Amino acid sequence: MAMLKNPRVDYSLFDEISVAGMSNSHVWVESESQLRELVDILSEEKVFAVDTEQHGLRSFLGFTALVQISTQKEDYLIDTIALHDAFHMLQSVFSDPNVIKVFHGADSDVLWLQRDFHIYVVNLFDTAKACEVLSKPHKSLAYLLQNYCGVTTNKLLQREDWRQRPLPEEMVEYARSDSHYLLYIARCLIKELEAKDKDKDIGQPKDSTPLDVRFHFLPEASRRSNTISLQLFSKESDAFPTESVASSIISRYLNTQAVDVSKFSGPQFQNQIRKLCAWRDLMARIHDESLRYVLSDQAIVALAEKKPISEREIYTIISAADEDNDSLPSSFSAISPSPVICSHWDDVHCLLTEGQNNSVDDILRMLLHKHLGPNGSCSLSTFNYNLLSGSNLKLANGLMSMQNGVRSGKLVTRKASRELFVQKFSCKAPVYHNCKIYASDGRLLCYCDHKKLEWYISRNLAKLMDDNPQAVMLLFEPKGRPEDEDNEFYIQSKRNLCVSCGESKHYLRYRIIPSCYRMHFPEHLKSHRSHDIVLLCVDCHEVAHAAAEKYKKQVATEFHIPLYVTKVVDSETPELQDQKVGVSPLQLHTAAMALLRHGPRMPSKRRDELMEIVRTYYGGREISHEDLETALQVGMSPQKRRKFDKKRGVSCKHFPLSTCSDEVLEDNSANMVEPSNHYSAVTSGLGGSMDATDQASYVQLVNQPETYVKTPSLSSVKDISEDTFATNGESMTPATSGTSDVKDVILLNTENINPLQATVDGKKYNSKVSLLGHGPHGKTVVDYLLKQHGEEGIHEFCQRWRQVFIDALHPRYLPGGWDVKHSGRRGFGEFSVYNPAKKASDPIQG
Repeated sequence: MAMLKNPRVDYSLFDEISVAGMSNSHVWVESESQLRELVDILSEEKVFAVDTEQHGLRSFLGFTALVQISTQKEDYLIDTIALHDAFHMLQSVFSDPNVIKVFHGADSDVLWLQRDFHIYVVNLFDTAKACEVLSKPHKSLAYLLQNYCGVTTNKLLQREDWRQRPLPEEMVEYARSDSHYLLYIARCLIKELEAKDKDKDIGQPKDSTPLDVRFHFLPEASRRSNTISLQLFSKESDAFPTESVASSIISRYLNTQAVDVSKFSGPQFQNQIRKLCAWRDLMARIHDESLRYVLSDQAIVALAEKKPISEREIYTIISAADEDNDSLPSSFSAISPSPVICSHWDDVHCLLTEGQNNSVDDILRMLLHKHLGPNGSCSLSTFNYNLLSGSNLKLANGLMSMQNGVRSGKLVTRKASRELFVQKFSCKAPVYHNCKIYASDGRLLCYCDHKKLEWYISRNLAKLMDDNPQAVMLLFEPKGRPEDEDNEFYIQSKRNLCVSCGESKHYLRYRIIPSCYRMHFPEHLKSHRSHDIVLLCVDCHEVAHAAAEKYKKQVATEFHIPLYVTKVVDSETPELQDQKVGVSPLQLHTAAMALLRHGPRMPSKRRDELMEIVRTYYGGREISHEDLETALQVGMSPQKRRKFDKKRGVSCKHFPLSTCSDEVLEDNSANMVEPSNHYSAVTSGLGGSMDATDQASYVQLVNQPETYVKTPSLSSVKDISEDTFATNGESMTPATSGTSDVKDVILLNTENINPLQATVDGKKYNSKVSLLGHGPHGKTVVDYLLKQHGEEGIHEFCQRWRQVFIDALHPRYLPGGWDVKHSGRRGFGEFSVYNPAKKASDPIQG
């Protein structure tokens, strides 16, 4: 970040660099002693060039096989296979902010160095980013070598096998050229950037664009280069991305080949593609080979199209498809089909001729058991063991061994129930689309979804820059920049998987800061702030939720603010207003529902017990069927009321709305809650205690009665948040003795409310606060923090909740830039719907 905010780079170092052809000598570094010598040499340099060569054909993840480093005097080729465990010696040099590291297209190199050697690059100059700023027609290294150095290279060598030792002379010359000329190319580009800046300072040139006068060219190229070093490598999830890969192959095949679309776009052909992709992915992981080494995309299409039966036909079709495949190294055709195919050709035969009705998941489970099970044909390794441990083979074996037992039936039922639960509550589509929004000066502002991009484009506030992935450039000046506000989190791409365990097949959103608090934050601390909303699988969600509920009770104890109100009575029964009586809303709701559904069939003793609960709410009088229906609605959220209303076929407008009456509060204040005398220290780091005014304010809030009135349609009240209502039985039960010193609160009904005006006897009422959930508790906590500690108190409160989340799950897949101490400050631009000036100018909706 320091290199972005205050880049102290002396580009005059490049003035002494001149173009020179490659000598016949270079230094091959293959021992630790040579590597130490190189570290000492580079420590004395002020600038050097770096490039890497990858090998991805015979490895599932790929690895760095060679690193080239060039100074003005010498070219060094480092054998990273031989020195893999010692390469970390170079960390001090690569992280030295006083040494400039020149790369070309460093996006991948930076991540590969992190992945393989835990090397992090500081003070980076990327010649590809310089080309972007200069608006060069091309930015490939081959173009720059030809244009500035008159050197032509064979880029096909990039796909050769860089593991082989010794390297052929042709590959050595190619590797040297990539880094040897890079210093001179950087010098030329820096001179052009400096010239652009001088022209801008002297006067706007004729061929300049409005964008040219908005920023300094050389600092901008430096800033974009160093932004690359902020990337963090994270291992992809172990989930099988079969569907997306298969869809991509089908789409390319149908769009580029002269085929009968009606014949090959059918479900049978596409299903064959999916099964072959699933098998290829599994075999690649088991054997630690690349997908294209196991079976190329062209071979998958050919097999699905021709459906060979014999082993010879399978081999012939695969070999023919690979001969025309330019993406494979020239040496690969000699080993096509691959040894993996030869050793598992019966799998391919089975996929093509049998199991037409089997799902991809069924096939994967069968293959896992066949190859990695107790009697599997493939040996277990550190790399592929997680495939077995992540599957449900143990459960499957247990079910088979107890097929006729009672336990088997219970396991099957439990598993089926679990699958239904996951299917119902998990997200039905990807949450993160990773579309990009750029400022007009080309700086990345954030990642977002398709909907947000469409919002900007439809209002002519942005123009489309790219389609895959989608990216737009704003046509106005945004309020701020993420890196200027310490919000690096928003310029990191995010993956659709559980941030705790990496599960990608099902997940749902989880709010790290509970909604009962966050909904009451000031707008600028919550609007468009996704830092504290993450994805969790169902299992991890349960763990996190349990930890949050437990911590809510601790907050209630520390602040002496109870989590919920506990009793309700009917306000239309005057004699109750002078008595401390009432029933739990949950008890009342459960009793009314049971009586309405099963009353006539109940044992008389149980029916009398439930009737007594409802009578207590109505003051002990006899109750009617209509009273039961009314009692059923007490405590219902607006959403549940609408569902209840829909089932009965009655208009929503006949059902009451939850609100508060100050008049009733005043009339019954003598019989309501007395403030606790023990409001003490608040939180560690926040300190202080509630004074008499704070106590009185809180007691007045929690004592405000819940009201149910016959109102116009609830659809006009748009601010009610579903998260403010209790969603489980725990939050509807009375507080434990240690949670609060406040006594039971009696909620009354009244009929003097106009919900459309959101007022209670002329006083404003916050319709987001449900007195049946944790809403009053959350509002009082937030109000107290803002009053006593300001926004800093809110930030420290949020940090506590983030730490609770970390301690509960120890997440391994959090997005880059996520931080417990994240501040999340932001302003609102001219076009934001949250801009206070815009809100004030909008006409009041009736």
